[in-house]
Amino acid sequence: MHAAFSSGMDNSFIGNVIATLLQSNCVCRVSLHELVDWQLEKVLVAMQVPYPELTEIRLRLRHSHVDTLSVIPPIPDSFLGGSAPHLQHFELNGIPFPGLPKLLLSATHLVNLYLHHIPHSGYISPEAMVALLSVLSSLKTFCFEFESPRSLPDCECPSVPSPKRSILPALRRFIFKGVTEYLEELVTRIETPQLNEMDITFFHQINLDIPRLAQFINCTPTLGAGDKVCVEFDDWGASVTLIVHHRTIGLKILCENKSPHRQLVSVTQVCNSSLHRLFTVRDLYIAHGYWQLVWKNNAIKNIRWLQLLLPFTTVKNLYLSKVFAPGIAAALQELVGGRITEVLPSLQNIFVKEFKPSGPFRENIGQFVDARQLSDHPIAISVWDEDSDME
Repeated sequence: MHAAFSSGMDNSFIGNVIATLLQSNCVCRVSLHELVDWQLEKVLVAMQVPYPELTEIRLRLRHSHVDTLSVIPPIPDSFLGGSAPHLQHFELNGIPFPGLPKLLLSATHLVNLYLHHIPHSGYISPEAMVALLSVLSSLKTFCFEFESPRSLPDCECPSVPSPKRSILPALRRFIFKGVTEYLEELVTRIETPQLNEMDITFFHQINLDIPRLAQFINCTPTLGAGDKVCVEFDDWGASVTLIVHHRTIGLKILCENKSPHRQLVSVTQVCNSSLHRLFTVRDLYIAHGYWQLVWKNNAIKNIRWLQLLLPFTTVKNLYLSKVFAPGIAAALQELVGGRITEVLPSLQNIFVKEFKPSGPFRENIGQFVDARQLSDHPIAISVWDEDSDME
């Protein structure tokens, strides 16, 4: 039996859902979307007993409800009778559940765990989360996203890394949203030999120091050396995506486009954070996904662009959005004399979106191209066909 509903539920319909939930011995899937607080409360009251056949549960608050300051009732420890032995898929959106580790210790067949928009009242420490993950030997997907940057580890100073790590043998996909301090604590305690996709989002911080995350990525064998890196700026932040064949490592920093300087500084910190996978790529893309562009080239100092490009010593092909091309070209112009190969020493080609033979980019790049030619490191300028090159 499958119990499900979405938005627009009236009292009679929710009553039917509750009646279905009360048949606990028959229910195998529960998928309840667009919940508001009073509906969630009724559902939680009904689901205080064991569900011996339950394999999948999804509880999602209405998005507009998550964004308000409404008091969301937490899931009690007695949820599902405190045991879920056959559970394979568990998903919460915006609902606090501090006792989650205790429940899932019995869910030894769990394959997918999605925790979206975790409110501060549902905080789970890195130590408790690792203790849980260590027993979920079948887990393939782990999504853990906090609602705000308030969810910091309990200690102010990072603890000494544990000498013994928990191995997650089946984990292939890892999604995280939160602060760097939390993730740094988490990755020191786990090993993921089969991991092939990471999607990390950080709330904006002045100091994006991630040495333990960098070490974790560098030591994960399945991620391998990268083929391409895409640096992208959009309305919500800046991101660095490393593409390894068909696998990806994505790191995003939330920072509004009203502050392009902060976006560039943040993404530069990530690129210069000892991520060795970035140092062997051949192709570098610098693009944007703005709905409404507010970026102005003269708002960014040339040194900022050079700092971003500095770690990419093996890049042969540089792909530039037409928005950023003039500013980056102006920055490269500063590399004269003995500094001409200080940044992007292996560069052979620059591809520019909607490239034109004349204009600000061509005017800015000319001296750099001539100097590279004289140093026996020639560079060709071409049009970037974005549709065919970036899938």
